[in-house]
Amino acid sequence: MILVADSGSSKTDWMGYFNGETIKFNTQGINPYFLNEQDISRIILKNEVIAPLADEVKEIYFFGAGCSSPDKHEVVSNGLSAVFANAFISVEHDLLGSVYATCGDSEGLNCILGTGSNICYFDGKKIHDGHHGLGYVLGDEGSGTFFGKKVLLSYLYKKLPADLEAEFKKTFTVEKEQIITNVYQKPFPNIYLASFSRFLANNREHPFIYEILKKGFQEFVDTNVKDYPNYKTVPCHFVGSIAYYYQDVLKTVLEENEITVGKILQKPIEDLYNFILQKEGVVKQGF
Repeated sequence: MILVADSGSSKTDWMGYFNGETIKFNTQGINPYFLNEQDISRIILKNEVIAPLADEVKEIYFFGAGCSSPDKHEVVSNGLSAVFANAFISVEHDLLGSVYATCGDSEGLNCILGTGSNICYFDGKKIHDGHHGLGYVLGDEGSGTFFGKKVLLSYLYKKLPADLEAEFKKTFTVEKEQIITNVYQKPFPNIYLASFSRFLANNREHPFIYEILKKGFQEFVDTNVKDYPNYKTVPCHFVGSIAYYYQDVLKTVLEENEITVGKILQKPIEDLYNFILQKEGVVKQGF
């Protein structure tokens, strides 16, 4: 059995190839910056789909947020190994997973716009390291966390138009002290901040919200995409719920900056799964 996983901070999407059949399931996000080895093992063992099949798994290809350094690789690998004792385990950064899903074997820029944000250039064979992916405190331009923070700050600073302020109060029952506690004292502040980004989806036609989205995507382009000299000559792909659900605004910004739009995927897991099986020479039945 082969398992392929794509993990963000909020959720992990899994697909597996077992006895000629494809299985799908989800778990909590597995990010080694927020979880230790024991936490990761517990998350897997709680899943009713995969836990009973753990001994059958022979290969795992895990692509996750926060897995950019050897020590973080080890945290995830050890957490998985404790459950999947018979499996070869490969742990890579989620950027590589999204590159495989979007670029495949071709040249291009690959961007992640989900809970967090990141970008890389893929020359068709390898990723060229940039200096992005600074996380929700220093970076994450154009991400769910970024937009959630923008909405929240607009509310706290009394910058929301009256109609949006009334709508915000109906949608979220939060006070300043509660917000401060969640951001500065409780775990997963990035996910908490990103939860406010759904307010944009419900009010996306409002000029104030549209302007937040457009400025946020432009900031992502200016800070990240334009950092690559060839940004106008290669396709620019996107993965993540923010890119997918607001792709009309995103495409407008990209076109205004003369950037060629490539794939825009809500989730990379299916394209990634197919790429891995092809790469490993697995012939799927019934496809």
